[in-house]
Amino acid sequence: MSQPLQSHAFRPAMDLLSMLLLSPVDHRLGVVGRLQALRQDEFDSLVALSHSNHVVVRGFEVYRDLMLGVGDAEKASKAEEIIRAEEQRISAAVEHLGLICSAFADAGLDLTVIKTLDHWPDFGSDIDLYTNADPVAVCALMKKQFNAEIAVRSWGDRLAGKWNFELPGLSEAVEIHMRRLGQTGEQLALAQTVPSRSRILSFGRFQFPVSSASDRIMISTLQRMYRHFYFRLCDILDSASLVNSGALDWNDLERSAKLSGIWEGTATYLVLVSDYVQKYSGSALELPASVRQTARFDGKVMYCGGKFLRVPIMPQAAGLYRSQLIGSMRRGEVQASARLGILPWLATAAAIGQKITGSDKGIW
Repeated sequence: MSQPLQSHAFRPAMDLLSMLLLSPVDHRLGVVGRLQALRQDEFDSLVALSHSNHVVVRGFEVYRDLMLGVGDAEKASKAEEIIRAEEQRISAAVEHLGLICSAFADAGLDLTVIKTLDHWPDFGSDIDLYTNADPVAVCALMKKQFNAEIAVRSWGDRLAGKWNFELPGLSEAVEIHMRRLGQTGEQLALAQTVPSRSRILSFGRFQFPVSSASDRIMISTLQRMYRHFYFRLCDILDSASLVNSGALDWNDLERSAKLSGIWEGTATYLVLVSDYVQKYSGSALELPASVRQTARFDGKVMYCGGKFLRVPIMPQAAGLYRSQLIGSMRRGEVQASARLGILPWLATAAAIGQKITGSDKGIW
């Protein structure tokens, strides 16, 4: 029986996977020797890391092509098996997503896909959705149409205004954010405009309403800079691709992020993405001067911890939280300020619960 993978085992794997995904094509040949020399446990680390970072398809397509290029049919075949298994999971999840979107449309309820399809052709570990619809109506629809069970909601879930649904035949949870965004549900104005700013895009044979380019960046910022304080490689790839595509309206992004009180976090998020891309590609993203001038810190603070790229909570992340709270208070947003004020107590309770029981379930 194989031994559990230790967190330090993922550091070289993170470096290797980053090179596969971000290095220029003509530089990738330099990692072929490393790939061929991987022991089984090292290969297992690479596979586990690609799953945790939602880059299985993108990462192992590069791996497969490199192995085919040097005539290593065995390793190429192994990569192909990993890709096919992941694509089967994604296909089943997308089928369910299509049914959910159709059910909401038939019921006259708005629905926008957030985060989940940002990773395409990869896919997240759950299905994230946003709606302005009444939670009672949403829960009733999910139960009636899909025989869904509502997962137990933590304190954090209740503050954030999100529900998790478990559907028969679907391995992924369906997480629906209702009328609020942000760790404590403090983002009302931003949340309520998500559906009206969304656009319809094609994914395989389906079309889905997905959040606008600016909203994608802001939602990622809320998740990474104001909640988890760690990045997945998919965040780096997805946001870099969005910037390089030219789809971002920088004026709209700055205006919207300022109104939501997260412009400093948004600018910092983009600089972190750019610095990590530059580390492996040699070229930074083309960001407006206002983004770099506003960022509170840069990629020098980012480090690999376990399966993710982490940002220190003190003082970096804590500083962004204080700035968000003070800005909310100055704008007279009483409800948002009160909700944000609960966050440190919630985090403390979660940390204590984790230490005593080994889990923060029910809190965070």
